[in-house]
Amino acid sequence: MTYDKTRALQLLRVGTGRPDAQFRDGQEAAIEHVVEGRGRLLVVQRTGWGKSFVYFIAATLLRESGMGPTILISPLLSLMRNQLEAAARMGVRAATINSDNPGEWNAVAASLQADTIDILVISPERLANDDFQTRVLASIAARVSLLVVDEAHCISDWGHDFRPHYRLIERFARGLPANLRLLATTATANNRVLADLRAVLGPNLAVLSGDLSRPSLTLQTITMPGQAERLAWLAKTLPTLTGSGIVYTLTVRDAVQVATWLKARGLLVEAYTGQSQNRDELERALLKNQVKALVATTALGMGFDKPDLAFVIHFQSPSSVVAYYQQVGRAGRALDSARGVLLCGAEDDNIASFFIANAFPTREEVAEVLGVLQAEADGLSVPE
Repeated sequence: MTYDKTRALQLLRVGTGRPDAQFRDGQEAAIEHVVEGRGRLLVVQRTGWGKSFVYFIAATLLRESGMGPTILISPLLSLMRNQLEAAARMGVRAATINSDNPGEWNAVAASLQADTIDILVISPERLANDDFQTRVLASIAARVSLLVVDEAHCISDWGHDFRPHYRLIERFARGLPANLRLLATTATANNRVLADLRAVLGPNLAVLSGDLSRPSLTLQTITMPGQAERLAWLAKTLPTLTGSGIVYTLTVRDAVQVATWLKARGLLVEAYTGQSQNRDELERALLKNQVKALVATTALGMGFDKPDLAFVIHFQSPSSVVAYYQQVGRAGRALDSARGVLLCGAEDDNIASFFIANAFPTREEVAEVLGVLQAEADGLSVPE
């Protein structure tokens, strides 16, 4: 297929809402690589660079040439919601099958069979779901033109957001057409992660990378051992900051406690965790600047796109430098100046040690699971 430069630029301008928009360095080269089927591609670019434009425009150009739908693998529900909204702004017909919308699954499956969906957004865990494979994937597998792996660092067990089901992607891709295009994107991939990506996605994986620096961000680290000091600092500082932002905590308990304390002092904040039942509503409130900040765990992380997010504050130190880069990179995407503040607490190391100690099951737990599996001649499956 031949790349249509004029149409690609038109789609970019529709997506950005700017009639004078131009591609950033590397964007057009990535789109052209995918559209013309030059092989599997990994794009490593800074947060806010516009990786989603690459796959939305490529998917649209493929679709308009008569090719089949795109499957987009995305790790977080908040990211999926952002992607669906971005697709809608570009006129791309995107839909999702995830744990939040079971009432829509049949309608989405029917639309896929009718070929009226351009992009299907799913989590990596969906690849292990037998019902999805037989009821949905089987009917469209022969027509899929592009497989997009967003936040591809999750493939690697050296990555800060390792997701084991991402490892199913290579086996999944083998069941798709031989001329399948594959695009992987991330903002964080060191040499170890890159080696893992090549092991899963193929040794001939081409890499397009750019400058990961973010000149618009001003970063500051303040050591405040006690939580009381940090709470007082937040109560004093948040009202002085321009715009709205995110306050990250390491645990659900701290997110709720910090938000509750700040609200009691008249600040317009809300807690956002993986346990929040109204996550979609909270995201919209932040996007519309209806709250000063969301006090959030990493459930509000990769891919959350609010171009005018003015600040990111860490109530505690994140798990790694890479995780910090991902989280602070939410800020200042379309601003000349944004602020990132890291508040280091006395409990940071203890929390990190707890997460490390609980990252793997005990010998007894492993032995128990293996014993149950061995006792079942026909095997066992776990519903998603």
